[in-house]
This record gives sequence, C-alpha cells and structure tokens, in this order.
Amino acid sequence: MESPSISAVLVHVEDVGQAAAWYARLFPSAVAAHLSDNRVRALRIGDVQLELVPADDKCGSGAAGSIVYWAVEDLAEVLGRLAGLGVTPYRGPMRIESDQGMAQVRDPWGNCIGLRGHYD
Repeated sequence: MESPSISAVLVHVEDVGQAAAWYARLFPSAVAAHLSDNRVRALRIGDVQLELVPADDKCGSGAAGSIVYWAVEDLAEVLGRLAGLGVTPYRGPMRIESDQGMAQVRDPWGNCIGLRGHYD
C-alpha cells in the first residue's frame, strides 16, 4: 500500500446549501466539485475535498472529537477575517512552536475548524 493521504473531510450540517455558501466564503480559493449525490456539496481546497453532508442521528453537527487543522499564512489575520463570517472562537489562539500558533473556531453549525499558521 502506498503512503496514505487525506482525500476528503466530511462536515455534518443541518443545511447543506447554506453551509456550502458559507464555506466558499471561508475558503475563497475553493473550487466547487460536482458529486452524484445531490444531498451533498463539495469544495476542492488544494488536494482535499471538503464535503458538506446532512447531519443525522448517527452524526450530528457540532464539536465532537477529531478536528481538521488548516494551514494558513498568518493566524491573527485569518482569525480577524473569520470574525466577519460569524465564527465563534472556541480554543486559543495559542503559541505552539517556533513562530507558529493554533486556534479553533466554530462554524454556524457548531463544528470546529482548526487553524495553524504564523503567530507573533
């Protein structure tokens, strides 16, 4: 087996259409991807596909365990921009190593988004 890589991240939300529009603003360089299942929306962000899927009884939306961390150039700048999109600060920001920092924010559906990047 070759070295595995992350191919997709699923985010469970109550309203897939609203979430797709919101995440497109969060990641302005994302490209909409077409899926055969019209209940799911997807955005390509680099080599990763972000799939917005309906929350259900098995997996609701909200903070619950694993968190994907996205690499950003300037953590403070991105956190400032995201405040305008209505994220809720959840954890941090905090310094982790060298000139790097990390933070977690919550989307409008309560899901955690991790961010890592340069932090003074």
